[in-house]
Amino acid sequence: MASNSVFIVAIDFGTSYSGYCFSLASGTDQIRQVYWGMEHGFKTPKTPTCILFNQKREFRKFGYDAVMKYKNLPSSEADNWYFFQNFKMKLYNTKVTSGMELKASNGKMLPALTVFSESLRYLKDHAMNTIQEASFQTICDQEEVTWVITVPAIWSAAARQFMRLAAKQAGLISDMISEKLIIALEPEAASLWCKQLPQKGFMVDSSDKKKFEDSPGIQYIVVDCGGGTIDITVHEIQENHCLKELHKASGGGWGGNRVDENFTDFLKEIFDDGVWDEYVKNHPTELQQMMYNFSLQKCSASKEAVCIRCYYNLTKVATCKKDMSHFFEKAKGAVWCDGMIMITYEKMKSFFDYSIKNIICTLREILKKPEMAKVQYILLVGGFAPSIILRDAISQAFSQKYHILCPMDAQGAIAKGAVLFGVNPCIVASRVSARTYGIAVTQEFDAAIHDHRKRRVSKADGYVYCTDLFKKLVGIEESVNINEIAHYEFHPIEPDQTSVTFSFYCTEKQDAQYIDEGGLECIGSCVVPTPDTMLGRKRTLKLEIKFGVTEFKATCTDVTSKQSRAVVIDFLAV
Repeated sequence: MASNSVFIVAIDFGTSYSGYCFSLASGTDQIRQVYWGMEHGFKTPKTPTCILFNQKREFRKFGYDAVMKYKNLPSSEADNWYFFQNFKMKLYNTKVTSGMELKASNGKMLPALTVFSESLRYLKDHAMNTIQEASFQTICDQEEVTWVITVPAIWSAAARQFMRLAAKQAGLISDMISEKLIIALEPEAASLWCKQLPQKGFMVDSSDKKKFEDSPGIQYIVVDCGGGTIDITVHEIQENHCLKELHKASGGGWGGNRVDENFTDFLKEIFDDGVWDEYVKNHPTELQQMMYNFSLQKCSASKEAVCIRCYYNLTKVATCKKDMSHFFEKAKGAVWCDGMIMITYEKMKSFFDYSIKNIICTLREILKKPEMAKVQYILLVGGFAPSIILRDAISQAFSQKYHILCPMDAQGAIAKGAVLFGVNPCIVASRVSARTYGIAVTQEFDAAIHDHRKRRVSKADGYVYCTDLFKKLVGIEESVNINEIAHYEFHPIEPDQTSVTFSFYCTEKQDAQYIDEGGLECIGSCVVPTPDTMLGRKRTLKLEIKFGVTEFKATCTDVTSKQSRAVVIDFLAV
């Protein structure tokens, strides 16, 4: 955390819902939670991650306001507006670039950077206004705030950098290397919150009444159950209350939105003869309201049948084809009941099958490893975690050997933990590398070990070298301390070159010889100027890299000219 910050503001930017918490930088004993939707009859710790732009591509609304405004637009007008939801998932498991575009609900396109940055700008302005009201002071200087944005641990370096770029465009920071923005990993933030909770902060199962952090050596798994992704990490509490990561971040796109998709697939089966497709096409705002109501129902703690209101236009479209009851004659697990679709508890459980199967399978894969033998707890956090169906399934699979815990405020754990992380980023003492990372280098050519196709000759003095070699910097599943700085020395290939390009690669293999081998991916590059050429090839470039941090941080020094600069790697252009 930058020392001159007055406030820490942590933005939990979720796939389905977003929110923020804040506290004074001097102490986190009072973390303020913001509630949303009161003017619409709600009071929730997060607001829907939905954003609305008008016909001129100008930002209009975010959150509940965007949903309600879009819902109330006449169909003819709605077709010309841009409504986005679940757009965060577009940064997962895909090639992320600064110029990528996103598709609105009506098929129209906008730059992804515009959608993300305007969302962050809205949350920033909202936070500034809230802090002003809470503290009776106006924050004029953005340097007085340290911002923390949470991201899934399984995201790529490019996706993390994209969020930093969006934050810069939104006015949270003035430059890309600003320390006023910290990227926090969602399951780590949740872990920081959970480790200092007293026993009453958990909803289920445990006899131990001490805080986790009062028991050095204790190990636990955090399962962050979000709308888009499930993020799984394993931590051990250290003597100094810091966290040590024991296993590389795992997970996938098995979050609560998968349950929503299975629900809509089921409705499409019921409302056949093109009824569902016509409804989706012609009444998107009403569909949005139905899906929002379902998203609340799926996280219910009740084990009873669920009743979903069948909205006017769906009833109207359906009854034009046949009597409503006829649609349900072959429907297994659902009945038509006085304007409501009643879904049995067993059918509701089936919507969760895909998510639960993947979560349990991944947990088993992790827990069967010998180094996980001391793990005692499984902590469930995130907006999807309160679901009784999810918790029952995980308890059934693991409760004989592990304590299954869920905080009272499972949805707020990430934002609150992110505030703690913003105050002290070093509280996560070490992380496990999810991949092997390395850099492209050259060496003097050795015919005995090098591929002759990689042989190059310098035009300046006939120096023969091998190109495209992969130099491993950190290995997959290697534990890296966050305060550790790795030092490397490099030399120019040509005696007269005035800049050096560093290209970084990653792979899931333990090591590689060449950068063009299968399984290697170029993740970014940077150019470092080397203006003084007097020493030719004998010039030295010193590269210092911190691997344990949530974002890649490196410094390069040209020893000859004594010029030092922070290396900004462009993960978004490759």
